[in-house]
Amino acid sequence: MKKITKATYLKWYEDMFFWRKFEDKLAAVYIQQKVRGFLHLYNGQEAILAGALHAMEIGKDRMITAYRNHVQPIGMGVDPKRVMAELFGKSTGTSMGLGGSMHIFSKEHKFHGGHGIVGGQIPLGAGMAFGDKYFNRDNVTLCFMGDGAVRQGSLHETLNLATLWKLPVVFVVENNGYAMGTSVARTASHQEIWKLGLGYEMPCGPVDGMDPVAVAEGLDNAIKHAREGKGPSFLEMKTYRYRGHSMSDAQKYRTKEEVEEYRKIDPITQVKEIILKNKYATQKQLDKIDAKVKAGVAECEKFAEDSPFPDKSVMYDAVYEQEEYPFIKHKID
Repeated sequence: MKKITKATYLKWYEDMFFWRKFEDKLAAVYIQQKVRGFLHLYNGQEAILAGALHAMEIGKDRMITAYRNHVQPIGMGVDPKRVMAELFGKSTGTSMGLGGSMHIFSKEHKFHGGHGIVGGQIPLGAGMAFGDKYFNRDNVTLCFMGDGAVRQGSLHETLNLATLWKLPVVFVVENNGYAMGTSVARTASHQEIWKLGLGYEMPCGPVDGMDPVAVAEGLDNAIKHAREGKGPSFLEMKTYRYRGHSMSDAQKYRTKEEVEEYRKIDPITQVKEIILKNKYATQKQLDKIDAKVKAGVAECEKFAEDSPFPDKSVMYDAVYEQEEYPFIKHKID
């Protein structure tokens, strides 16, 4: 695994703090109705992305996930201004404003969504890995899902074929404890999701999803296994989300005390404490990073605000290849 250094911790701190503030800004503008539809925020789960990016080969390896997908493309190299613009429904967004919150996408940066259907990305992740193996490309796909998605039948069909064909894919469950508002304990007879991998005789295990070091180590081993042609792995990253399932979630299924307990192991706070303890930076230097991050998020908001909405004709161009599609009676003026 790539060495974890002072520079690594400082990057983790700046990245995770940026992702947190980016999502906080989205929550604020959502209330102002500048972002419409559903909005699923990543607050609390940042260590998983930070550790994953450290273990991956950026520019070569792929990532695909579900609908809690705003900050992953930023980590993969997508301009955060374009991500913010997409959420605002603007033409400068990653999908010209037509995808919105749940469908961020960048083929250039090997981030393949952003999928609104629960578990819909799982067979797609295996399919991309199949393509890489078929064409002898040295890529590995990281396929992320929530704990609710593991109850979908498509997961088991995918795990079976991925193991049978030894596909270069790592399946990662971001177990934040609740599938929407349903706890893991109410969805199965056991709470150790990683054990599902045992039935397919693939490497599997639990990982502390609040610690980027643990995530990086777990994924490094799984990625090496896949790149060497040995097939997939199945990892359960145990994490927690501080906000609701989406902005419309009243969160009646958990107590404020429970949330506060998990805030004591906030991944950003943990990384900050290590930085200060090891004197990688002073509090004053971290304050400068904080200010830089907040200014960067403000720039993203201004870019999104100032960008134009897409022309209505773009909706037809994006959906229909044939100009005079027979079922289009008239176009919107």
